[in-house]
This record gives sequence, C-alpha cells and structure tokens, in this order.
Amino acid sequence: MKDSPPTTGAARPTAVIAAAPVLSSVVPSTGPALGGNAVTLNGSGFAGITGVMFGTKPALGYTVDSSTRITATAPPGTGTVAVTVKTPGGTSNSIPYLYAAQPTLTSVSPSQGPSSGGTTVVLTGTGLSGATAVTFGSTPASAYTVNSPTQITAVAPAGTGSVPITVTGPGGTTGPVYFFYLGAPTVSAVSPSQGPSSGGTTVVLTGTGLSGATAVTFGSTPASAYTVNSPTQITAVAPAGTGSVPITVTGPGGISNSVIYTYVASPVLNSITPAQGPVDTGAGVTLTGSNLATTTAVHFGTTSAAFTVLSDTSVAVLAPVGAVGPVPVNVTTFGGTSNSLVYTRIAPPAI
Repeated sequence: MKDSPPTTGAARPTAVIAAAPVLSSVVPSTGPALGGNAVTLNGSGFAGITGVMFGTKPALGYTVDSSTRITATAPPGTGTVAVTVKTPGGTSNSIPYLYAAQPTLTSVSPSQGPSSGGTTVVLTGTGLSGATAVTFGSTPASAYTVNSPTQITAVAPAGTGSVPITVTGPGGTTGPVYFFYLGAPTVSAVSPSQGPSSGGTTVVLTGTGLSGATAVTFGSTPASAYTVNSPTQITAVAPAGTGSVPITVTGPGGISNSVIYTYVASPVLNSITPAQGPVDTGAGVTLTGSNLATTTAVHFGTTSAAFTVLSDTSVAVLAPVGAVGPVPVNVTTFGGTSNSLVYTRIAPPAI
C-alpha cells in the first residue's frame, strides 16, 4: 500500500526570531577609570542576556534584575565608550559611558582655621568638575562650590586636630590635603589693668595660643599697636576710651575670652591746705580734688613726696625739703598727671 500524498494546504511550523534588546539609559553614565563601580542599564528585551559590553570590554559582572533592568560592574577603561547588551536576538543600540580621570588635590588655602568651623578654603587640583562630595576627615564640608575643573571653594565644618580633605567625583576620590583645626587663644591677665582715657598705655597680655594673633581689641576699638612676643605674651598699646572694657585677642583659632581694662579719668587738683610751710621736711599738706584714688606719685617741683590716699577726693602729703619760694605741686594717677597748685616755702625768722 502506498503512502497517501500530503494534504494540500496543511500548516507548517515556523521559527520565532527574538528581537534585539533595547537600551534606554545607563545610570550613572560616568565612572572612574579604574572601573569596579555599579552601573544600572535600563531598557527592554533583556531576557536571555549573553553579554554586557563597555566598548570592547565585557562587564566585570552583571545581574539581570528584570526584563527591563540590568546591574553591571564596569571594567577599567578610558575616554567615552559604547555600552551594549547582547542576547540571542542580537545586540542592542549603544549608550555612551564616560570614564572620568581620578580627581587630584594639590593644595588647600588657608590650611588652618578655628575648631568651631566656618573657614572658607580654596581647594586646588585637577578633575574636580562634577564633584559629589568634599569631606574634612569623615565630616562633610558645610558647603562647597565647584568653580572650575581645577578649583573648589568649601566651608570647613567644626573639628579638631589635623584632618585630611578629600574630594569625591565621577572619577573616584582624591588623595588628601591636610587642614589643621586651631583652638581659640586665651587671655589670663593684663598688666597694668588701667590707664588714662587718652590712651597710650603699654600693657602686657598673658595667655596661651597667642601666636599668629590678627587683632587685639579694647572693647570695640583696635589697639593702637601690638606685638606678639611669644605664644604666651603680647604687648599692646591702649587706644583712647572710657569706663571698663573687655580686651580680646583674635587669632586663626578664633576670638579669646576677655580680661577687663579700666580707663581712668585724669586727676584734678582744686586746693592745697595749707598753701605754705617751712623749707624743711615734714610739713603736713592736704590736697583736694577729684579722681585721686589711683594716685601713684606727688611732686613738689621735681621732688617726690610721701603721701597717703585718703579718698578719691583727698590725699595727705608730707612736704619735702626745698628752697624758699613757690613750687608747683601735682599728682600722678593711672589717669595721668593733674594740673598744678602753688605751695610756698617760707624762710624761718632771723634771730
């Protein structure tokens, strides 16, 4: 018996050809030249993936998360390369991926500031465009601005000691440059602690951390002049002023605590009693006036006299020996030298 011929018009099976995958984005689209970073590929038709390519180099590894997403590890590379996906259906379209050079830092200016933070610093280096982080040790900068591929302006956070500053960008993390946190200076004493309202008194400030002082102020008024003698001593000239004012020192580490300096009004003499006496020593005299409490000297002409301060308005004096005739008498205080009154020495009677 012969086989029957095939029935005309019978259906034949046909082969199904898979469509090539489609890439819509690569995130991030930039990474370090060393590779090793995770990259997400978005698109469609990712079933049956046989390869993920970065230019001519295969990804170091990849995971098909779904038919629309792949997570791949970028291999090392340079420049801009085409990322593609391969399946049995073919090779996808390409998306560009840029290998960024690793950024570098060469300097920071200034390289020191107060432990309270707030110092604005300029970082210089290369490959700084696209920076995603600036850190001082393990603490992010309070703020930063990328000025150019070679410069970033950043604000230091609070900190202590010396810390490495690094910049992270698409190309990786820089090597460090160092920033030094400084403690604020301290002031423990001022000598003398008072002087005339006209200013001009030279005072010695004692404390710690005084090196690099950038200002010495009496209240809100800068010192007329100052010299940093050592980390523990500054010599300053008081400006004019009134009342009691705080003295502070400003340095790279901030502003110190304060010590008090008192401006003393100039002394005034109103009367001398008695106004005459013998030529020999020992005659008692009372000076009255105002602002006499800080009297440091009483002079009859150029001769110093022994004295006792009775009050802010009265000083008891022993007149020194001197020639017959009038002599000017004045007092010196922390507020300066007073006006003069006349004391007249009288010769003893002739026998």
